[in-house]
Amino acid sequence: MFDELSTRLDGALKKLRSRGVLNEAMVKEGLREIRRVLLEADVNFQVTRDFLKRVQEKALGEKVLRSVSPGQQIVKIVHDELAHLFGDEPAGLARSPRTPTVILMVGLQGSGKTTTAAKLARRLDREGLRPMLAACDLQRPAAVEQLRTLAAGIGVPVVEGTFGGDPVAAAREAVARARDGGHRVLIVDTAGRLQIDEALMDELGRIRDAVEPSEILLVADAMTGQEAVHIAQGFDEALGITGVVMTKMDGDARGGAALSIRGVTGKPIKFIGVGEGVDDLETADPQRLAGRILQMGDVVGLVERAQMAVDEEEQTKLQQKVLGQGRFTLEDFLTAMRQVQKMGPLDQLLKLIPGAAKLKIPNQSLDPRRFKHVEAIILSMTPEERRRPEIINASRRARIAKGSGRPVSEVNRLLKQFREMEKTMKRMRAMMGGMKGLPGMGGGFPGMPFGR
Repeated sequence: MFDELSTRLDGALKKLRSRGVLNEAMVKEGLREIRRVLLEADVNFQVTRDFLKRVQEKALGEKVLRSVSPGQQIVKIVHDELAHLFGDEPAGLARSPRTPTVILMVGLQGSGKTTTAAKLARRLDREGLRPMLAACDLQRPAAVEQLRTLAAGIGVPVVEGTFGGDPVAAAREAVARARDGGHRVLIVDTAGRLQIDEALMDELGRIRDAVEPSEILLVADAMTGQEAVHIAQGFDEALGITGVVMTKMDGDARGGAALSIRGVTGKPIKFIGVGEGVDDLETADPQRLAGRILQMGDVVGLVERAQMAVDEEEQTKLQQKVLGQGRFTLEDFLTAMRQVQKMGPLDQLLKLIPGAAKLKIPNQSLDPRRFKHVEAIILSMTPEERRRPEIINASRRARIAKGSGRPVSEVNRLLKQFREMEKTMKRMRAMMGGMKGLPGMGGGFPGMPFGR
């Protein structure tokens, strides 16, 4: 997410940060480079111009140019203005005084609308809002089945319309059933098209009038660049959207659409999709998104991922082991590694840690296959070997290597890393007399195969 934009913007700002003194000519030169970076990232021209005008006005102020670190002051200004592009503060979901609060999901076909509806239901269910889904895309043959499958996976009920039937009637029925069932939120999935057309907007308009939604969320594909901005304008003119969900942000290295959409439409981005899993939907917090773009990390985002993915019971057991109540074994190592895997790809997690984006970690260490290799090695051990790795001699290592399909050198490397982790934990216990928080923070999360 924002990888290309982040790298190039950091390069442009690095020139300003490295200078002890800045004058007006230097600032303008740096801003010209930032302008080029934003335009090449497919940010809207007018949005770019307004952004740089605000940055320049603040950056050329006497307080900035005469400060001890003018370069850092300008980085702060750029951060604040990037956050302003996203809306300054997170835009929460509107709630209806009447039950249920209806959220209408709209968008073009292929934007990820049905999957996003399920992701949002999952999020609201975790918040205790008892959501219900309504399958009102009655034109695409697999749409109802897709939503039914997703709903079953997250344990959220779904009201299904009949293929080829009346979506307006299906939406009305869903509202009635949600109200009768005590569901506080109803998420309505609607039909899409390959492009905006009058028939689509007429159908969506009739559904809107029938269910009176508190939110009309446009699901827009970030990979389409500025076309996503034009789509948002079209839907807003026809329906009056209240916000946008940007999908496929994990595959969009440039980020131009995300930076442009609020400036052009005035509608906030409320959520961003960062993966295919049902938990891969994040709140679009302007301050945190600006921090990610400038490689400042996002600790809150990391904690949120941990809260969504980590099993509390397993976490408690691991923490007790790390605190010294029992021995930390390779079985525990495997459990911790699987917990980390649930949080998302390792390269994404590192970007959420302040400063980690600038570490020179070998690409092979971030390869998700490394997790599978480590898992195969540990699963090829006997239960006794996992609990007491010191008994693993040369012949056992050869057997484990053969069983896992990995070379003996990888088995040796894993055992060495595990021994080093045990030593680190002992030192941490001795220094701190016990440690709170996530297990293994002395050397990263247990299960992160960083070593070469």
